[in-house]
Amino acid sequence: MAVGVFDLFSVGIGPSSSHTVGPMRAAAVFAAELKFRGILHDVAGLRVDLYGSLAATGKGHGTMTAVLLGLEGREPELILPEEVQDRLAFFADRGELELGGARTISYRVEDMILHPLTVLARHTNGMKFQVTDSSGDVLQEATFFSVGGGFIVREGEEESAATELETSKEQLPYPFRTAVGLLGHCAASGLDISSVMLANEMVSRSVAEVRSGLLHIRDVMEDSKNSSLQRTGLLPGGLKVRRRAPDWHARLRLEDTDRDPQYWQEWVNLVALAVNEENASGGRVVTAPTNGAAGIIPAVMFYATHYTKGMRDAAPEAKDDVVVRFLLTAGAIGVLYKEQASISGAEVGCQGEVGSASSMAAGALAEVMGGTPEQVENAAEIAMEHNLGLTCDPIGGLVQVPCIERNAIAAAKAINAAKMALWGDGQHRVSLDEVIVTMRETGKDMNTKYKETAMGGLAVNVVEC
Repeated sequence: MAVGVFDLFSVGIGPSSSHTVGPMRAAAVFAAELKFRGILHDVAGLRVDLYGSLAATGKGHGTMTAVLLGLEGREPELILPEEVQDRLAFFADRGELELGGARTISYRVEDMILHPLTVLARHTNGMKFQVTDSSGDVLQEATFFSVGGGFIVREGEEESAATELETSKEQLPYPFRTAVGLLGHCAASGLDISSVMLANEMVSRSVAEVRSGLLHIRDVMEDSKNSSLQRTGLLPGGLKVRRRAPDWHARLRLEDTDRDPQYWQEWVNLVALAVNEENASGGRVVTAPTNGAAGIIPAVMFYATHYTKGMRDAAPEAKDDVVVRFLLTAGAIGVLYKEQASISGAEVGCQGEVGSASSMAAGALAEVMGGTPEQVENAAEIAMEHNLGLTCDPIGGLVQVPCIERNAIAAAKAINAAKMALWGDGQHRVSLDEVIVTMRETGKDMNTKYKETAMGGLAVNVVEC
């Protein structure tokens, strides 16, 4: 199906959309197929191979346990963090899993076979599943790729998936894959970008369903922030990174008793940090468009609903309207990155995650602040232009350093980009399409060790303990 706003913003668990959410989805698909074919109870053996970045940084990203959860038939959109902890304790204690939720087999995390230096042809985030019967004969096998943002692709189905994508676009009133195409629809129809995106979403949902779905996404983002503000101490994983959001929140409530505009950046920083600390601890977040960048859009949306003109004393319904327009616009820009480049840190570096999210947020903020489609496109371009070349080198393979602070920095960049674009007339020298292509080509040229492998940058130059 054509990429839509609910593909780019989906609910899942941390710490990574490509290394946690995607592998869980792939494993769940494989388990469901065993069940559908009626061969689940014939399974005697299971083999799981992880390749490239999944193998290199899987421990820090929770990839192995996510695969086990998926093989039990659990979905990232539905599973709660408490359930995750219960199942992890079960795996560790029993060394068993409930394949497809029905077939008990002996299997441990340690049984997975890791190939960190082997990259499969389609993508660095590759995984293979195979089950055998009591005679050792193969019953079913499949290879999947986690391509960023929780999206998965099955080996051998790439061409049919591409054909289905193009066919589904024909059903849209305003199909687009480039910013030029998107702006062309706006010019011809007189609609703004959020309205174009809404019209496309209405092919599969009613207006009310789109609105309620987006407000649910907002609520999950809000819950992520609030949950994080209740947690204290250190983040899990061994780096001994201290949670800062609760202390910052307490200080802000003392210093800023009347939501003084001079504190806008401190509040934006707080939201970004809180959401990403929740993600880093394996909590429930919204991929936006990835888990590693999950704090940027909530932080900039907080600015939109609290610090833009007329929002201070606005009614809840008016703020809801801003949220819906914001997320629709961000989604439209996200489609451009998904169609023309990549949102996978393992494929193009962090420019594809934090850079894309910053660009999406900048464009969305420009629209809700009254920008023309051309100014929105300009804001998105500015934000990405100044994230080009951003590497993905998390220490210990954990989505903590530099990821958490990076979200706050990128949120501020997005706000500045929107303001800069709104001071212009929408005409500018470098187009958003040119920047997206540049990001893609920069990712291709980037040394592999800077693309979520824990083999370069801060990951090797900072002592973990």
